[in-house]
Amino acid sequence: MKDVSFSMGLFTDHYELTMAEGYFHAGQNGGTANFDYFFRKNPFGSGYTVFAGLDELLEMVLEFNYDHNAIDYLSTRGFSDDFLEYLKTFRFQGDIYAPKEGEIVFPNEPILRVTGDIIETQLLETLILNVLNFQSLIATKANRIRQSAGNRLLMEFGMRRAQGWAAVAASRAAIIGGIDSTSNVVSAYSYGIPSTGTMAHSWIQSFEDELTAFRAYAKTHPDDCILLVDTYHTLKSGIPNAIIVAKELEKTGHKLKGIRLDSGDLAYLSKQARKRLDENGLDYVKIVASNQLDEYIIKSLIEQGAPIESFGVGTNLITGRNDAALDGVYKLSLIHDRPTLKLSDDLIKLTLPGEKKVLRYFNGQNKFYADAIALAHENLNEITTIYHPHDAEKNTSVIELTSEAIQSKVMDKGKRLSERTSIQQSSDYRKLRISQLPDEHKRFEYPHLYKVGISEKLMQIRDTLVRNIKKET
Repeated sequence: MKDVSFSMGLFTDHYELTMAEGYFHAGQNGGTANFDYFFRKNPFGSGYTVFAGLDELLEMVLEFNYDHNAIDYLSTRGFSDDFLEYLKTFRFQGDIYAPKEGEIVFPNEPILRVTGDIIETQLLETLILNVLNFQSLIATKANRIRQSAGNRLLMEFGMRRAQGWAAVAASRAAIIGGIDSTSNVVSAYSYGIPSTGTMAHSWIQSFEDELTAFRAYAKTHPDDCILLVDTYHTLKSGIPNAIIVAKELEKTGHKLKGIRLDSGDLAYLSKQARKRLDENGLDYVKIVASNQLDEYIIKSLIEQGAPIESFGVGTNLITGRNDAALDGVYKLSLIHDRPTLKLSDDLIKLTLPGEKKVLRYFNGQNKFYADAIALAHENLNEITTIYHPHDAEKNTSVIELTSEAIQSKVMDKGKRLSERTSIQQSSDYRKLRISQLPDEHKRFEYPHLYKVGISEKLMQIRDTLVRNIKKET
């Protein structure tokens, strides 16, 4: 990389700038435009998605500008002098509406709404998609892993398998999704996350024998000693040597914190380890497991009765395996106060026009019942029924149900309104909201589809636009 420091305005795709220049020369930079960020499918076959990345996104929007180096570079790419003069003083001056980080969201809902002139709203597209798609993907994966692990400790070990600097954002999103700590020191430093880690096999291999390696590590870390026991032979060597060191630590007034299993049959080995530790009066020594873990493996280990107190999860979390990306998109829905939409032969790609909001309805047990997409200024008391977006005959009554708007204005005329929240606050909010999601939407196999409908007024505007466009084509 030529330079790791650059104007945030360059964090975009080239075509955003070519369109912005075109808008500028066409005199399109007045009036109001509205873009919606949404995704079409939950990742991992999940019944929900955890919204993450907002706090970082807002800070990046505040820094979205073009310094003289950026202007000099763009001039070499053929952009006109008058457009570059415009970019020299560019700052986002629009409004952004969004849910809280940690909110539970669903496909096709306009989660983030960006309003301003067409140039400023267009230029933010790539940044918004980059930040929200990735962090929401990882937060969702993390929450699924948390769901499997229950109250057991979870550590994120994925930095070495991540896609470059994405490891930093992934650690942040993982904590929002329910992970307790990270091995990534720069993430821990940047976000105030607890950093954790033990040893690698190279530590043990670097000594003449395993016992000497264990003793040296225990001497350096007597109060935070977790020994990796599978370098040579877990049952014949690793665990017996760990027991020796644990007894030696007791004599000096310290206690072995734990052992880590990183290969083999984790269910069988953890049971054998627990038995041998307990037989030697070491019931306080914890068992940590790692090695290509995900929500399914952790669920299986617990169902097998594996006595594992904490899990280190790396590759499968940090890369969002088996979904490489959340399919979030950013679509224009209003231009110069005129509602607009994108037509498609594929009904799922038909977008919703106008400025909108998302309402959440609750059943009598304070559990999520359904979400409604309505016009931004629509009177809530007039919404009695919500309709399936593509089949009006499928509808649901929401009369007498309590509701709330899940979005609020977080940026007004380019100024941030929402206070910065800690990652732990966002994680706590995620925990609260996931507790309000009925269990049938949280199961891993064939989760129940959550109802997301549109209001009658929104449906009428959409259908009228569709008819008019088809008449003209």
